[in-house]
Amino acid sequence: MIHLIKLSVGPKDVGQLAAIQARRAAAEPPLRHHTRMTPKRVAELTDGGSIYWVVAGFVQVRQLVLEVREDVWDDGSACSALLLDPTLVPVAARPVKPFQGWRYLDPAAAPADITAAGVAEGEAAMPLRLRQELRALGLL
Repeated sequence: MIHLIKLSVGPKDVGQLAAIQARRAAAEPPLRHHTRMTPKRVAELTDGGSIYWVVAGFVQVRQLVLEVREDVWDDGSACSALLLDPTLVPVAARPVKPFQGWRYLDPAAAPADITAAGVAEGEAAMPLRLRQELRALGLL
């Protein structure tokens, strides 16, 4: 199994990401994310792998990648479609520097899920805004 990590460009928070995805899934099901570069490790990615979304400078949620298909952009040029489970799973947020495209993410380096009960330990238990402010002050 392997994961992907990708910047979510545009949404200011996870709520906006969820709303955008809900509109896209309703307009053109199934939910998918288009990407210019096709992952070469498709078998590993679709064997329980997720895409980890970086929102507002922090990796905050993940989605299970169900399938990778060949697709086309609106202009007819080739791309790949990552078919995603619509469930956004919260993860222990951590800062990520900007990068282009997507990157593979080793499962050992992936942030831990926050439990269904919303219970996390240590730093992950703090509200995101507080963690951001403490990091900006150099206290985390």
